[in-house]
This record gives sequence, structure tokens and C-alpha cells, in this order.
Amino acid sequence: MSAEQPPTEPSNNAQVVVEEQLYCSLTGRPISRDEAYWAPPFITARELVTTILTTAFRAPHQLGYILFAEQPNVPYAKDVREQLAQRRSAEQLKLLIGMLVVLGLLLLPFILLIFR
Repeated sequence: MSAEQPPTEPSNNAQVVVEEQLYCSLTGRPISRDEAYWAPPFITARELVTTILTTAFRAPHQLGYILFAEQPNVPYAKDVREQLAQRRSAEQLKLLIGMLVVLGLLLLPFILLIFR
């Protein structure tokens, strides 16, 4: 009889650390994990409106998920924090103005009927 040796399996205790290169989501510049600032992704007003309208027509049951699901954080370089904040504020202002224009266009016929 020959003695069979059990197959050697890798130890479950061994941890493999893989260093992947991070890139700033705003500038595309490579950054190290130590200098990464993690925040939700930057979404423009146009992307938001397009996604909402497309989802409303194609899969309305997914609207709740699209609007309320938590976004995974992405890396940004620490030196672009101020620029990111300014861009987010500008996009919020665009969205607010766009919503007010749409509201005004919806209310315009009623206002014209009242003052006739």
C-alpha cells in the first residue's frame, strides 16, 4: 500500500494585500491611498435629470432605488476639495434654476387664465 499525501491547500490565515493604483475621480491624476479623500461621486445636473427621465420611462419601479440608494465613495485628491465643493454648488444651483423654470412654465397657463 502506498501512503497518500493530502493535497496542500493554502492557509486561510494568509492575507494577500494588493495595492491598486487610485485615480482622482475629478482630475484623473494618480494618487496614493494615504492622500485620497473619499466622497460620493460628482454628478452633474444633466446626468441626474437624464437618469431620472430615462428611468421613469424605461423602468419606473427602479426610481426609488435610483434616487435614494447610497452612492459608493470614490477617491479624490485632497487638493481638489475646494474645487469639488464649488462644482457641486454650481450643479445644485443649475438644478434649482431648472426646476424653477419648469415650475414657472407649468404655472404660466394658470396665471394667464387668472389675469385675463
